[in-house]
Amino acid sequence: MLSFNSRILLLFCQHIFFIYAAFTTDKLYAQQKGNINNLKFIGLYQIPYALQFKNTTVGGLSGIDYDANNKRFYFICDDRSAINPARYYTASIALSKKGIDSIHFTGVVQLLQPNGKPYPNSKQDPTRTPDPEAIRYNPNQKQLVWSSEGERIVSRKDTVLVDPSITGISLQGKYLHSYVLPENLQMQSIEKGPRQNGVLEGITFANQYKTLFASVEEPLYEDGLRADTSDNNAFIRILKFDVATRINTHQFAYKLEPVAHVPFPPNGFKVNGVPDILSIGNNKLLVLERSFSTGRLACTIKLFITDLNQATNIKNIGSLKNNTGFVPATKKLLFNMDDLGIYIDNIEGVTFGPILPNGHQTLVFVADNNFNPLEQSQLLLFEVIN
Repeated sequence: MLSFNSRILLLFCQHIFFIYAAFTTDKLYAQQKGNINNLKFIGLYQIPYALQFKNTTVGGLSGIDYDANNKRFYFICDDRSAINPARYYTASIALSKKGIDSIHFTGVVQLLQPNGKPYPNSKQDPTRTPDPEAIRYNPNQKQLVWSSEGERIVSRKDTVLVDPSITGISLQGKYLHSYVLPENLQMQSIEKGPRQNGVLEGITFANQYKTLFASVEEPLYEDGLRADTSDNNAFIRILKFDVATRINTHQFAYKLEPVAHVPFPPNGFKVNGVPDILSIGNNKLLVLERSFSTGRLACTIKLFITDLNQATNIKNIGSLKNNTGFVPATKKLLFNMDDLGIYIDNIEGVTFGPILPNGHQTLVFVADNNFNPLEQSQLLLFEVIN
């Protein structure tokens, strides 16, 4: 017969198992499809600042993806090999009825160059230093792809031009291949092509992993001005790649919202751009817009449903500035996180997460703290309402 203490322990274990089973009923699925009508906020979890894991500092989590078959999350770190070598993390997330109960990091993998070595930092070799921003898992190939924004420094003292990239790697971080980027994504010393820190922030697989979409965070120089606090027709490009050939086949125009808040002081920094995208099937994407203005710590995060079906392929249109000869992607606001009434930090990644007991899909968002003690590495969990 069990002792009283043993019975208490057994009841506790049964309770934990019930919670675990209730929130890990993932269905093996290829990719999310169908319409999304609304989102229901479930909970928020904050990863401790400067958390140490296997001799690395956890932070700068700028991209997230989920492997439903193995219940594994992937996080890419935007450390440019300055604190530790460029890397990604794996983790499991425990959910409860209140939302995210805890996160358990299970692995860290260095991103490797074609020569098999870790990437250098900017002091060692600025021409080969990456800026990791997004990561996606392909279960068909059991491989990962990740994107880098590259670098554009043009000054009297020095010029550093590093093209953005989309790279395929093994689960061990070994370089496998690169996507062929179009000419308009090449960094230039003149004001043409991508802006610094405003290039490939979002990637997502689509069409049963036969297609890869990538988003440019801010307008290319030739496409017009950056977003401002008033509507100035700031267009970014969403690029479509064929996964088999890794070649860009289409480009689509997407119009950014104005910057949400006037900065303080008025001439302070302000930005609105697209940090991530997520396919929902049928040439439709969830597009994440993040607005920040000096004078306030919080970001304004809006999520849109975007339809590319009637949009013009602008791949051969050199400039969108003062150009009315194209049809942009349509967009519809799905959720504004300002409506939650809580502090929301620098959200940079989104993925579909585990299936809830009621059969509904979840969305998990991650915030990049930029390794700054004033910012937070947040995880936000939402229920998808169809």
